[in-house]
Amino acid sequence: MTERTYDTPCGTIHYWTNQETTCDGPTLVFLPGLTADHRLFEKQIAYFQDKYRVFVWDAPGHAASWPFRFEFDLMDKALWLDEILVREGMDAPVIIGQSMGGYVGQTYSQLFPEKLRGFISIDSAPLQREYVTAAEIWLLARMEPVYRYFPWKWLLKTGTNGVAVTKYGRRLMHEIMMVYDGDQERYAKLSGHGFCMLADAMKADLPYEIRCPALLICGEKDHAGSCIRYNKAWHRKSGIPIRWIKNAGHNSNTDRPKTVNHLIEQFTERKVKV
Repeated sequence: MTERTYDTPCGTIHYWTNQETTCDGPTLVFLPGLTADHRLFEKQIAYFQDKYRVFVWDAPGHAASWPFRFEFDLMDKALWLDEILVREGMDAPVIIGQSMGGYVGQTYSQLFPEKLRGFISIDSAPLQREYVTAAEIWLLARMEPVYRYFPWKWLLKTGTNGVAVTKYGRRLMHEIMMVYDGDQERYAKLSGHGFCMLADAMKADLPYEIRCPALLICGEKDHAGSCIRYNKAWHRKSGIPIRWIKNAGHNSNTDRPKTVNHLIEQFTERKVKV
């Protein structure tokens, strides 16, 4: 994997790709969730980098993609993602988004429905306005003070134990969160801005229709917000297939990487046409 950069008006995005590969077929685009970075998908990258072209980034403002001005929204993120993929010649992307990464994927589908070849949501939720209440949107837009004023040790504990159930999953998330150790202000701003972007995207009340083959993946022990409830409703209303991962939390791809890798591979081989 080679680290590369892409300059935007708000800062520089760092991303990684196996650009020298001769693999044919679609590109697997891995998008980590809010406050996580590219390491969240290290088990997936290790498995797929010799099979497909793969891409993973530190999202704007995250880890290596810093400093970055918080003057962007989900549409900007999706546009920057497309510009990077075009520059890299990564046609026919299959977006695999975990949590916030799944929202970026849905925004990408809204902007570039003809480009997207496949979409896999990992412990994410639907972006359509119909799935959330006005109270939930109100709360999303006011989360920054929570991350600003709660003790860092408490945030570190809940941020690791609350998203994974395995030792590996929790250790990995702890390492990722330690990027912000000593700079809780940045962590709070990053989190608050992310939730504000999400609230704004929902209030926009756009279709966010997934026109390509899609799959929902969710851990049976995912207790982040109302993720399980959202996924049940998403599956029921959209008809998108769903796979529940046993003994897995919100970061189910780190708790059960072999299972999730198998589902991604099976989906790509059977459902994605280039």
